[in-house]
Amino acid sequence: MSQEIKVPNLPESVSDATVAKWHKKPGESISRDENLVDLETDKVVLEVPAPADGVLKEISAEEGETVTEGQVLGLLEEGEAKAADDKSEDESDEDKDDSAKPEGKSEEEKEKDADSGKDDSKSRDEAKPGGAPSPSARRAAAESDVDLKEVSGSGRGGRVTKGDVMKHVQGGGGPRQEERVKMSRLRSRIAERMKEAQNTAAILTSFNEVNLKAVMDLRARYKDDFQKRHGVKLGFMSFFVKACCEALQKHPVVNASVDGDEIVYHGYQDIGVAVSTDRGLLVPIVRDAHRMGLAEIEAAIGDYANKARKGTIQLEDLQGGTFTITNGGVFGSLLSTPLLNMPQSAILGMHTIKERPIAENGEIVIRPMMYIALSYDHRIVDGKDAVQFLVAVKEALEDPARMLLGL
Repeated sequence: MSQEIKVPNLPESVSDATVAKWHKKPGESISRDENLVDLETDKVVLEVPAPADGVLKEISAEEGETVTEGQVLGLLEEGEAKAADDKSEDESDEDKDDSAKPEGKSEEEKEKDADSGKDDSKSRDEAKPGGAPSPSARRAAAESDVDLKEVSGSGRGGRVTKGDVMKHVQGGGGPRQEERVKMSRLRSRIAERMKEAQNTAAILTSFNEVNLKAVMDLRARYKDDFQKRHGVKLGFMSFFVKACCEALQKHPVVNASVDGDEIVYHGYQDIGVAVSTDRGLLVPIVRDAHRMGLAEIEAAIGDYANKARKGTIQLEDLQGGTFTITNGGVFGSLLSTPLLNMPQSAILGMHTIKERPIAENGEIVIRPMMYIALSYDHRIVDGKDAVQFLVAVKEALEDPARMLLGL
């Protein structure tokens, strides 16, 4: 019996999705609840599981097509799956060709060759680099615009296989390649929002630097006990979230947003933490971060990061937020000017930690230093507020005991 595979219910405010990837081809078997196809929205990837055991009979919506809720994606033929053939295409092709060939020349053929002056070894040399290539190799060569005469064969008797063609292309032996790939919905949305931020807000960036020795000493001393007690690692991000929450309470305009001709002051701190994934940058929201301890913040960030990288994060996890923190330091960035996450009015950029000589109590000492950057909307945030916010973050991180004790 055939069963329709349909687009599931889409998240609120999402009207359509794009077919990102089919994990099965028509004729291939699949088990019930196994992921059959990925659908990509502006923010999240939705997995569509198989409704029953069976074989994928037909694909109605190809990769790259836009689909809506309830639309038919394909047909599934219910029943037992057929056993797959373990042989690769190249092996099958070679076996077929070899089975069609005689074991060797008959005595009569050898005598004819001798009479005509033919030399068998010479014929083999002329047939290099491997004689007739496999069918899959011919297809791969045609798709990559490769001259098979330039490809060395590694198959039986020097025969050229598909793998030989692909190695030839990857090794630079073929023509220079170009590839055009359509932007994913997420990448298109990121581009749209970044351009919106530049076109709408009056963005300015201020900088400061933080001595992280006290935070690093605290982590080194208590990280093992912290992990045993709370089941999560003690990272830097939780300290920065706590420090930003304190600074936002002192300078509420940095936590505000613009709505038309009004300024909206938020009496809470919902902190967005930027997470890099294979699909692009996602910003899950740690809600009511000002009420959380370090362990709760670390647990929330870790959970969101795992969901984001697996593609299972929900749309509601990414909506809202009053302030954002992004950490380019994990990639080695020394300094940057982050773009606003609209409609928020500010974003803090963390950077890589470098040991640098600084003056401390009249002496030159080496300390683990980090540059921090605050990009802000100058329409509502004055330079004084931005600088004082950065100073408040710096003071909280350089004396974390006072921050954690609420002093």
